[in-house]
Amino acid sequence: MTTPQELKTIISEGLLSFPVTDFDANGDFRADTYAARLEWLAPYGATALFAAGGTGEFFSLTPSEYSQVVKTAVDTCRGKVPILAGAGGPTRTAIAYAQEAQRLGAAGVLLMPHYLTEASQEGVANHVEEVCKSLDIGVVVYNRAQQRLNADSLKRLADRCPNLIGFKDGVGEIESMVRVRRVMGDRFAYLGGLPTAEVYAAAYKALGVPVYSSAVFNFIPETAMRFYRAIAANDHETTNHLIDTFFLPYLEIRNRRAGYAVSIVKAGAKIVGHDAGPVRAPLTDLTEEEVEMLAALIRKAEAK
Repeated sequence: MTTPQELKTIISEGLLSFPVTDFDANGDFRADTYAARLEWLAPYGATALFAAGGTGEFFSLTPSEYSQVVKTAVDTCRGKVPILAGAGGPTRTAIAYAQEAQRLGAAGVLLMPHYLTEASQEGVANHVEEVCKSLDIGVVVYNRAQQRLNADSLKRLADRCPNLIGFKDGVGEIESMVRVRRVMGDRFAYLGGLPTAEVYAAAYKALGVPVYSSAVFNFIPETAMRFYRAIAANDHETTNHLIDTFFLPYLEIRNRRAGYAVSIVKAGAKIVGHDAGPVRAPLTDLTEEEVEMLAALIRKAEAK
């Protein structure tokens, strides 16, 4: 088993990604094509992959489907790349998911928001602590939506939960991120987690957060790795070119409808010949016109 500290070291460098979850035309999980997807992506060099994450539509999976997704990912990627599994929802539900991920051999858990209800800092911290203390594997907390933690809360959690090894930010409040980074130092692995993280990668690197998770790795892994290497090398010519010619036009499509941050990734996978099927309700797929627009962007990006 990968220890929490070993996992922290692994995810403190390199590019991370969230594979989409394969569904058939009826919306049922397809384990065979999901395994083939992971086998396709694994050699491109992602440091770790997140199964049943936000891009993997965790929020739409039943508990039994969740188990199938995580088991398929762990079995397929064993010895190739570590798998972290998404977990979330109310505290006891999140614990059940997280413990199932541990049972199935996941190297760690990404703790996503508890959903809907607002909560105090103390309440959110208690939620995270209860999940951490139910596990032996490492936990990365996803700072997003209703689950936002400030530096003081994280400091208390760090003292109480040695297996809380990562902080993934999906909020983008610079002042808060600077404070967290300065107060916590190297206690955590820090991950950029805003949708289409490449657009924010240079700014987050300047804050001391050089690692991020790439959604576009799902369909243009070579380009995603090229962009990451350019960010790491301060190759502004390459990063600026890709932002201008791909990422900003990509955002124009993604921002047309709520939920397209997931839908556009599935559309991209289909365009490049790795169809993951449709998204599940309440998400909606791209229109035919939008798919054609995305296809043109992909052709341009792959032409280099």
